[in-house]
This record gives sequence, C-alpha cells and structure tokens, in this order.
Amino acid sequence: MNRVAFTIFGLDIMWYGVLMATGMILCVLLALKEGKRVNISEDDILNLAIVAIPCGLLGARLYYVIFNWSYYSQNLSEILNFRGGGMAIHGALIGGILAGFVYTKTKKINFFKMADAVMIGIPLGQAIGRWGNFINGEAHGGPTNLPWGIMIDGIKVHPTFLYESIWDLGIFIFLWFFRKNKKYEGQVAIYYIILYSIGRFFIEGLRTDSLMFGPLRMAQVISLVGIILCGILHKILSKKAK
Repeated sequence: MNRVAFTIFGLDIMWYGVLMATGMILCVLLALKEGKRVNISEDDILNLAIVAIPCGLLGARLYYVIFNWSYYSQNLSEILNFRGGGMAIHGALIGGILAGFVYTKTKKINFFKMADAVMIGIPLGQAIGRWGNFINGEAHGGPTNLPWGIMIDGIKVHPTFLYESIWDLGIFIFLWFFRKNKKYEGQVAIYYIILYSIGRFFIEGLRTDSLMFGPLRMAQVISLVGIILCGILHKILSKKAK
C-alpha cells in the first residue's frame, strides 16, 4: 500500500501523518465540546492544546529513542528525524499529561477536571491513528491462521493494529456515555488509562516489534504501572468525593 497520501512542493505527506493529525484535531474539537459543557473556557482548551500537542509528540519520540538507544547512540543525527518513523503512544501520553499538569497549575485550573475534558477524545484519536500502522505494514503480530489475519511479506499475521483500534473505539464510546455520570473529577481520565492499559497489555503480547527493556516488553510494564497507579488514585479520589 502506498504510504504517501499526497505531495506538496515536492514534499511527500504520509498517510500516517494525515491520520495522526486527523486524530489530534478530533481530540481538540471534542475537548472544546466537553469543555463548554463543564464550564472550561475555549481559550484554556486551545492554549493547553498548543502546549500539550508538541510536548506529546516530543515525548512520543524520546520514549522511542530511549528504548532504541543502541541504534540512535550510533546515529545521533536521526534522533530528531520524526519523518523517519518511531513514535510511542505511552511517551505521548506522559509528555501530554506533564504539560497539562504544569499548565493547569500555572493557570490555577483544576487539573483533574481539565484532564477529563481533554482526554475524552484521545481513544478516538488513537483508533484512527492506528490505521497508519496498517498502511505502513507495521505494528502487527505474529503468524496466525485466523480468518481475519493480514498478509505481511507473504505471511498471515495478527492485525494487532486493528485489535487496538477496535478496543480504543470501544473505550471512547463507553467514556462518552459515562462522562455525565462520573462521581469525581478525574474519573474519566483514570478510567481511560486503566481500560487502555488492560487492552494494550494483552495486545502487546501478540506484537513482534515491541520496545524492550531487557527481557521485558516496555508497553506491558508501563501498562501495569498505569493500572496500579490509577487504581490507587481512583480509591483516593472516590473516597474524597464521598
């Protein structure tokens, strides 16, 4: 499949970038809609987006570089070559959350309330972005005989990008209907991280291109940490709400 969506002045624009940009735009639009419902100003949503999106992209790249340091230590000029590929959603989330925390503290805005409004659309953006992996022929699993397997280099493999896309879409639908019934500020964001981490933990076990830390798949380790930390935070915040 052709990875190039179109060309502008000799510069190839890749489908992966188009899908990522589409996902980010939808996230911002949904955040604006949710922010209006819960009395967060459009200016604060847009200002946060201006800060958090670049921080998220940088975090996604740094995360990938750190866990591929054996290569990048020998090719330092490639570290900031975003067009060369190599982004990780966990790094994007860490970078975006840290940026959001600093911004809300600076502006004296409730961090958890903002997190609920901003993160409601993230799983939808992820569901769209994962199709970029399909176009690139990456982020797939090992061999399978299942009827929905896809052919990569002549081998039928698990379409793990599809598994995650479906899981992310399901998370978005659930959170969209749940958000009006939350019991405390931050519950939507916490549920998103827990649900995404559960799905990612199992899907990552099928992938053949995982970022590794010794014998460990880092996405699985980060997913477990996310589940534990958010589980603790859920207990603390729900107790305070009562």
